[in-house]
Amino acid sequence: MKNSILCFVICLFCISISAQKQVFQHRKLDFSDIELDVDKFGPYIGLQQGKFSSLEFGVEFQHKNIKLIRPTTHSLHVGFNYNFSHNLLGYDFGYWYTAGRLNMTYGLNAIFRTDYTVNSVGFAPVVGYKIGQLHMQTGYNFLTRKTAFPCNTFFMTLRFVIIKHRNFTWSK
Repeated sequence: MKNSILCFVICLFCISISAQKQVFQHRKLDFSDIELDVDKFGPYIGLQQGKFSSLEFGVEFQHKNIKLIRPTTHSLHVGFNYNFSHNLLGYDFGYWYTAGRLNMTYGLNAIFRTDYTVNSVGFAPVVGYKIGQLHMQTGYNFLTRKTAFPCNTFFMTLRFVIIKHRNFTWSK
């Protein structure tokens, strides 16, 4: 008698599991199709520190693709920096990218530096980390010629972006 009751309970349990599995397969939720795109635009102020210090001003455009798994952010920025102690002016145009919520940012800057007599252009690969509106990057300036003026080669930048415009777009 006990064996038949135990066999009956096991059969009911298996049938119940099979029925629940079929119900859940039909009700599967897929959040990967729901996305929110956010375009942000605004000025930034920053400090570049290497061998020499420079104050930075510019504007930045960010496009965020917010989704449940692996959101992405692309950003373009253009700005200038000035070293007051050595009368050195620089212009930067750059791009950075991040995939994920707490991941590193990777980018590249096109740079122009001058002390008003000698000019130099180049590029700077950068790696950074962004939390909220603060973005810290570090990189190395590869310039086209060896310069006689004091210019940062290895540097670290801390920027604060002041968002002025936001545009939200839902997509399914």
